[in-house]
Amino acid sequence: MSWRPTAEPEDLSTLDVSRAVEPKVAAVIEPRDRDLGGFIVKRLLPAAEHRALGPYVFFDHFGPTRFAPGQGLDVRPHPHINLATVTYLFDGEILHRDSLGSQQAIRPGDINWMTAGRGIVHSERTSPELRASGSSVHGIQLWVGLPRADEEAAPAFHHHPGSTLPAVREAGVEIRVLIGEAFGQRSPVRTFSRLAYADVRLAAGASLDIPAEGGQRGIYVVEGGLTTDGKRFAAARLLLFHVGQRVHLHSDTGCRFVLLSGGAFSEPRHLYWNFASSSPERIEQAKRDWRERRGDPDGPFPLVPGDEREFIPLPA
Repeated sequence: MSWRPTAEPEDLSTLDVSRAVEPKVAAVIEPRDRDLGGFIVKRLLPAAEHRALGPYVFFDHFGPTRFAPGQGLDVRPHPHINLATVTYLFDGEILHRDSLGSQQAIRPGDINWMTAGRGIVHSERTSPELRASGSSVHGIQLWVGLPRADEEAAPAFHHHPGSTLPAVREAGVEIRVLIGEAFGQRSPVRTFSRLAYADVRLAAGASLDIPAEGGQRGIYVVEGGLTTDGKRFAAARLLLFHVGQRVHLHSDTGCRFVLLSGGAFSEPRHLYWNFASSSPERIEQAKRDWRERRGDPDGPFPLVPGDEREFIPLPA
């Protein structure tokens, strides 16, 4: 089996579930709780000493959260530039709307890839039907930095149902290939740089090896626990691995984690609020544009059809 993320600048070569090897953990990141208007998320990236993992510049783990009838998720319309958002759910449902006119229910196993490019506005809410009955939500949102040449690409939204994403099962290991290429399977999600993203389950007693080749790699333990580098790691830990060293993972009790990989950009990405760019000046422009937002359909930040009344102001 092979793990080969799509595009440049580096390849991950083979992922062999049968060979035990010496692991090397470079860092362990624990989440910080962030309150998004009454909705608490676990934030992993950016961290103080580790601003990114390859092209991934932002990592939020939200839930599992249960909403009582009449309550729900309400992330009001807000802008992004020069990045792509990736939303993946383990449980529940989120209603996505954006300034392109997209309206899409995101359900467990689906991938939503939204390219902000030169500018997009979106909201994430619980639908009226689920709000009336009560609901739950649990998932991960990532931001992927775009290569400098693509940062001002046209905004776009792509939804990929879970049934379209390939999976591999072998000897107590189940892997869903969400983005990139793995085990001879390629995700249909179009990306701008070489990266990979997978949802992995290990049965009790199962092991998995990650090869030495290929850029920056890390795993985030969603549920259960696993052992690597002679230590056991519980849920809600992001493990970053040394480049160029093979990693062996084992779970006595069973676990679920996501695996991320990709090549880092040659220039840093600057972050402010919902903006990420290789250019600090571009972020300043986006701040001015959002502060002076007018809802012009041809402007940098149009309104979100069906969700025009509210928005999140630029932080003071």
